[in-house]
Amino acid sequence: MRFVVFLGLIFSLASQGLLAQRLLPPIHNYRISDYKAATQNWDVSVDESGALYVANKQGLLHFNGELWKLYKLPNETIIRSVKVIGQKIYTGSYEEFGFWEKNSYGTLEYTSLTHLITNHVFTNEEIWEIIPLGQDIFFRSFSTIFKYDGQSIEPIDIDFLVNDLLVQGESLLIAGGQAGVFEWNKGQLNQLVSRETIAPHTVTNLSLLGDSVLIGTKLAGCYIWKEASLKVWDHPVNLALKKYQLNKIKQLENGKIAFGTIKKGVFLLDKNHSSYVQIDKEAGLQNNTVLSIESYKDQLWLGLDNGVDRIKTEAPLRYFTDFSGTVGTVYDIAVHHGITYLGSNTGLYYFKEEALVFMEGSQGQVWDLSVVDDDLLAGHNTGTFKVTGAQLSKISDYSGGYELIPTPLSPHVFLQGTYNGLVRFEKTPAGKWKTEPILGINYPVKQLVFERPNVLWVAHPYKGFYRLILSENLDRLLETQSFEHYTNINPYNVKVYVIKNRIVIKSSEHWYTYNSILDQLEPFQEFEHYNKTDIVYHDNEHIWFLSSETSRELVTTDLKRNLITISERNLKNRLVPGVERVIPIDDNSAMITLNDGFAHINKDHLDQYLVGAAAPKPQLNTLMASEEPLEIQSNFEIPYKQAAFIEFLLSAPSLISPNFKYELSGPRSEMKESDHGVLSFQGLPFGTYKLQVSAVNVNGMVSPPLNVNFSISPPWYWSPYAMTAYLAAFVFLALLVRWVTKIKLRKKQAQVEARMERQQEEALLAMEKEKFAKEIKLKQNELTGTSLVLAKKNELLLELKQMLANNYEGFKSKKHFESIQSKIDKSLNDSEEWNDFEMNFNELHQDFFEKLLQSYPKLTPKDLKLAAYLKMNLTSKEIAPLLGISVRGVEIHRYRLRKKLGLDSSKHLSNFLITHS
Repeated sequence: MRFVVFLGLIFSLASQGLLAQRLLPPIHNYRISDYKAATQNWDVSVDESGALYVANKQGLLHFNGELWKLYKLPNETIIRSVKVIGQKIYTGSYEEFGFWEKNSYGTLEYTSLTHLITNHVFTNEEIWEIIPLGQDIFFRSFSTIFKYDGQSIEPIDIDFLVNDLLVQGESLLIAGGQAGVFEWNKGQLNQLVSRETIAPHTVTNLSLLGDSVLIGTKLAGCYIWKEASLKVWDHPVNLALKKYQLNKIKQLENGKIAFGTIKKGVFLLDKNHSSYVQIDKEAGLQNNTVLSIESYKDQLWLGLDNGVDRIKTEAPLRYFTDFSGTVGTVYDIAVHHGITYLGSNTGLYYFKEEALVFMEGSQGQVWDLSVVDDDLLAGHNTGTFKVTGAQLSKISDYSGGYELIPTPLSPHVFLQGTYNGLVRFEKTPAGKWKTEPILGINYPVKQLVFERPNVLWVAHPYKGFYRLILSENLDRLLETQSFEHYTNINPYNVKVYVIKNRIVIKSSEHWYTYNSILDQLEPFQEFEHYNKTDIVYHDNEHIWFLSSETSRELVTTDLKRNLITISERNLKNRLVPGVERVIPIDDNSAMITLNDGFAHINKDHLDQYLVGAAAPKPQLNTLMASEEPLEIQSNFEIPYKQAAFIEFLLSAPSLISPNFKYELSGPRSEMKESDHGVLSFQGLPFGTYKLQVSAVNVNGMVSPPLNVNFSISPPWYWSPYAMTAYLAAFVFLALLVRWVTKIKLRKKQAQVEARMERQQEEALLAMEKEKFAKEIKLKQNELTGTSLVLAKKNELLLELKQMLANNYEGFKSKKHFESIQSKIDKSLNDSEEWNDFEMNFNELHQDFFEKLLQSYPKLTPKDLKLAAYLKMNLTSKEIAPLLGISVRGVEIHRYRLRKKLGLDSSKHLSNFLITHS
């Protein structure tokens, strides 16, 4: 693929209603608002990479192609001269000269040389020019020349006004004002052109012209000095130089010569010096006063009295631009009988010699210019006109002639789309045009193409497109086929074309084609790589595409391989959206309509321009980390605390508005494109990175990559010291965990052992308790059994006593009866039995009687006996014999005991005593 880019800027051509036709190279303006310094730029110099240095009123300006930076002298005086020699930038000022060098941070540092001046009073002098000769460097003021050999400075006193220096071989030629021209060689000063020879003119400039010397004067133009002979330079441009006051002469690398003037900008001679172009404020310069000139390859830098301009002298495109607004937007261009015509929204214009003239009567919108049947017809919003030279004649009143195309019917019959349908144009044998509408069509038609001799496709500006079948004579509509059922096709601004005998439709960002066999639309596969583009011109061999509104690139292709791509940032602002056109003029050139004029493409120049269109490797100018500059090294490390925001300031100084492609690889990977030279990265993880950056020139060519290796140091908590501390802490923590674990294990073991001992003790206690419980139960049973036996005995004794009482009369004597009764009563109230019972009871129910008496001190021994029997859960029947009373007596006694204990009827006496401890 071959690429080329054009950079079109503005060229004002208005002059009292006439616009001078100047097809000029592109100019790029750098205004005060861009470089932010003073207006006057006294000298300019360019280094080997294309970076610009400007001697500005406020200091030294440096432009790397992306950013401007101002450096001021220590005494802040005006810098009058600048010259890049090797790696140093020499500057001259008022009572001061020296050099600047880049430090490791990419900024310039100044070193003064004036301390080396000896045997000379350096006062009230300004250095206006710096020029190298061999190993020496010469600094020129108006009265003195200083020779610097790298170690010392030798003043060369001159007794005449010094205006310019020129190196010729080993000699230094000196423009001596009215004194003439001198030669300085190895310490000897010789006069070449005497005062009398040049009088009364003032020599201001010197330049080589082949084997001659071109001598420029202040008001008399240029002279040629050759072989000790002086004569007036016989060139047409010399008249202009006399008129507009020559100020600077510069020999360009491509053989051209630039003449800067005080009043009329710059005059640029071609390589053969046979012709020239004038570039002034009306043509796009910011100012007509040229203070300095420098060339770099095909670029011409101008230091102006107000601003800095750059001109691409070898650009393959030239531009015509109307700044007055008179012409307006150009919609179509045609060349007819050697005359170039422009159709715009304000009317019709034509070039007469080198002036653009408005054609009277053409006011209004011109949509189309078509050369048909050797006539030029202009489709206008009021109708259609035939253009003959500078004359207009209306041939159709049907308004809005969008497009006029030939028909298969006859070479003399044409169809035109208008505001209100289709119009049939026919040229009669007498050379007259006959027009009539096609019946049956009453809507606007912006585009139309033939599928077959009587089948036509038309595009409505807003409602899509239609397939029309016309009569054989193409005078009326027979049938209309619409495609409204294709809901995926946007009807607005649809365009129709015939591409290699196929109907092609463009809707929004997609292409479709008509399949006549299936009678349906389908995606057009051949154009799948050209979605988001429009066709601006096509013929049988090539198609011109215009890409989306973002890039706005023009691509010409034969659908087999791309031939040329024209890409330019400002182009999208100058092309007319929706009506962009490329108009071939001949086999070697074409024009492009713009919203303020047109561009002219020369294909031969385009091919030549491609030969040297390689892109240079970009430069790394500054490295910023968290807004702090870092030293630029081949491999550098960025502290982590400064790596939150990193900026790489890159440039390709020799290119105008380049793009950059970069790839970042490392802990984070990234691949992007940038339209400026500032690459910013935020929050990069620490680690080692490789950044590869390539410049993409306006031809689309990619440069060799610039490789930048850098690393981001880890944060303090990931540093080797921190790692050592972490390791030590880990070991300490492991030991601490081990020690704590041991302590916990020991404690746990002690707890387990204590728990086991406690459980064992509890088990033993439970066993003992169970044993005691069994023993108590046994004793309770024994006590209960003993009590029951005692109760049985007492019951028996009571029965016996009752029986004796019943047989009282059977006893022989009363005494004997009473003796038996006494023995029975004694047995019933045997205190020893009670004492044994009480002792056994206390063993089972320790301190029962004491606690009961402590709580209820009014209880009697009999009450205590009853309480003990009730605690043993004996029934009243069982208790009665033990107390030696009746059951009724027991109940009465129980009642009395309840009263003493203070129990109400709701509480059970036996339960109370059983639970009483």
